[in-house]
Amino acid sequence: MTSHAASKTIETHSTTSILLPALLLFISGGAALVYQVLWIKQLSLVVGVEVYAITTGISAFFAGLALGGLLFGRLADRFSRPLLLYAGLELLVAVFGVGATLALGTAAEPFAWLEARIGPVAWALPFALVGLPALLMGGTLPVLVRSLNIDAKGLSQAGGRLYAANTAGAIAGTLLTAFVLIAQFGVRGSALVAALLNLAAAAGAMLAVRHRPPAIVAAAHAVQPARLALVLYAIAGGVALGYEVVWSQSIVQFMSTRTYAFAVVLATYLTGLYVGSQWMSRRVERLRDPWGIFGLLIAGAGLVALLEIALLGRWLVLLQTQAESLVLSLGGSELPGMSARFAVAALCIVFVPTLLLGAAFPVALRLSVGNRHVGRDVGAVVAFNTLGGIVGVMLCGFVLIPWLGLVRTLGLLAVIAGVVGYLAVRRGHGVKKGRRQAVVALGLVSLAVALLTPVDRLAKLLPGARNASLAFYQEGRGATVAVVTQGQGARTFQRLYIQGVSNTGDAMPSLRYMRIQALLPLLIHNGEPKSALVIGFGTGITAGALLRYPGLEHRVVAELLPSVVQAAPLFKGNYNAASDPGVELRLRDGRQELLRNPQAYDLITLEPPPPSAAGVVNLYSKDFYRLAATRLEKNGLLAQWLPLPTQNIDDSRALVRSFLDVFPYASLWTSEFHEMLLVGSLEPINLDADRIRQRFEQPGVRSALSDVGIDSAATLLATWVTDRQGLEHFAADAPAVTDDQPHIEYAPWVRAKEITRVLPALLDLRTPVPLVNADATFTRTLSAEQQRLMQFYRASLHAYDGDRDAWGRDIREVLQQDSANPYYRWFITP
Repeated sequence: MTSHAASKTIETHSTTSILLPALLLFISGGAALVYQVLWIKQLSLVVGVEVYAITTGISAFFAGLALGGLLFGRLADRFSRPLLLYAGLELLVAVFGVGATLALGTAAEPFAWLEARIGPVAWALPFALVGLPALLMGGTLPVLVRSLNIDAKGLSQAGGRLYAANTAGAIAGTLLTAFVLIAQFGVRGSALVAALLNLAAAAGAMLAVRHRPPAIVAAAHAVQPARLALVLYAIAGGVALGYEVVWSQSIVQFMSTRTYAFAVVLATYLTGLYVGSQWMSRRVERLRDPWGIFGLLIAGAGLVALLEIALLGRWLVLLQTQAESLVLSLGGSELPGMSARFAVAALCIVFVPTLLLGAAFPVALRLSVGNRHVGRDVGAVVAFNTLGGIVGVMLCGFVLIPWLGLVRTLGLLAVIAGVVGYLAVRRGHGVKKGRRQAVVALGLVSLAVALLTPVDRLAKLLPGARNASLAFYQEGRGATVAVVTQGQGARTFQRLYIQGVSNTGDAMPSLRYMRIQALLPLLIHNGEPKSALVIGFGTGITAGALLRYPGLEHRVVAELLPSVVQAAPLFKGNYNAASDPGVELRLRDGRQELLRNPQAYDLITLEPPPPSAAGVVNLYSKDFYRLAATRLEKNGLLAQWLPLPTQNIDDSRALVRSFLDVFPYASLWTSEFHEMLLVGSLEPINLDADRIRQRFEQPGVRSALSDVGIDSAATLLATWVTDRQGLEHFAADAPAVTDDQPHIEYAPWVRAKEITRVLPALLDLRTPVPLVNADATFTRTLSAEQQRLMQFYRASLHAYDGDRDAWGRDIREVLQQDSANPYYRWFITP
């Protein structure tokens, strides 16, 4: 047999021998990502969504992976049949994975109780719940690599392929969880699906044991691993996860806050690792200069990551639009079309650097793994890279981005990557001079690009800033906050952007619904309200409106982002709430504020981002309403913002059902054309016209509401829509949103002009206002105001439908009857 034929035979045998381990790692990789997505979601309920808390919680997962790689990598070297060890790991992952999911679902209150009593030691609870199954997962790759029974010469190729298979499974797990599993099975059901995958992998390994010879520990020619490569790959892991932190903030303005968008970005990140590892694994054994190639890959990834941000522009938006149009032209619906937009952005920003980083893994194996302790060495490569990633995430998120900003942080990471590359080429004995010079050039170019790229590069790319002026911009821990001045003349207003996505502003419609959000519940309260909690500071308009109600003695605001509070002075109409001593600001996630503080309130009012945004469903679920109900004083009210255009009508029904399942007394009010207000209580709500009128006539209250087109108590009560009976008819048999079934977050993409469906459906529920102590004059005024408001809404619906004649006719009639109303006039003011 010729040497070429022999080589082909060996390669074929090698390919056949890794097919089963590759399949097993594909399955376990998919299961691992399902668990990871679920646990990150659950950790936000246990420890909160504040950046320090959630990052610390996630670090427990990565620390478990790293420790598992070290521990079980060493243990695998002692097993003659590593597949048995792998099968045991998968069985334990199934048990502890489901157990952790169930435990995390009930861990929020115990964790809060423990933290109040033993402080940071309480973090042992989420660390143990997440870290233990993650530790078992971390052992799967080194154990299966050990089972190959291949010497060091062929290990880097086979190990690279197994890493690629594991990453391919992770891609499948990421997409399945976001697009299928949680929507269909909920959180616990998804964990059971992941456990079935673990059991399938364990069964496959058990069946394969009898067909594989025992693993042999090589004792002849020893190949010594290079520890420097291990250290450099650990630093590269920190750089790679640092990129992910920067990308998570910089890419959002080309994406969406929907979970689907983040899933597509993560899948693209993993795809780059998969393609790079698969491509290099076929070539790694033929490399004459592994140190030089390793250095070029790491340094090149840093420069490309920086260049892609430096060169961003409108061209990406145009490319996204073309991709979406292509998918829609092929018969795709809104979700595939939007996913195409996400994929284009991720490919242009994320894919190439991760491809280079993925290609570095097989090279790192070749440099770092000997043939005496294969399992130990492979585990060390995985562990050090993961530990470096933990450091990178924390350093970038908590130190570098707040200190340097996104662009400068990315530049620093690119320079560090260049240094790693230079140290690698310096270490290699056979490194070609040209490669060494190339790595130096990459580092110098990275430094130059980092210094020359304007620090406000990403700020200028904000969607709202393209034809407007940027009034505020801050890249902080966990989010980028911007305020943009938009509009012209009398319609000039400020708009708040968080993570590149428009949240709210101080235009007249926003002023109106936020003041109603605060003051209407206080005016209809059956008792004498003394305390109120606002969840989400935003523009500060809702919190400021509380200052206009003189009877309040205690006003509390829970806000997650300090930058949002710092931007507050730019918004008109908030009565300087951020600096007023009458408002107590607490920088905390709103749900955690209720969970950790037993204080009760007469009013809890909240207007978080739309419920379809990732993670925000925590403030719209039945479980949240149950928690909030325990923090209400007798006759206390909860006021929930209900946006109309941001979810389909079926999703709006599910939100209403969640509210009704907790509050036996509920009513619906229209606070603005695009928004409504749910008011709930555990006690009956009696609308006493005399009491409401007296409260309205307080100077501060009357002034605040008159500014937004509500000049009397009758005008305010004209915003009534329906009571619980009407809401029950609307919600019908819609499933409630719960922590375990957060299906609203994974709902289909919103149909175009959805407000033209949901608003008429809600207005059709209108019932007479159930007033007591109302005289005939008050009743006539209320009826006239209600008819005028409904006519304005009809006019607005005509505008949505493109019927300009009908819009003009109806709006003229509205203004003939109420020409001084600032809310109506805002829509026709040039």
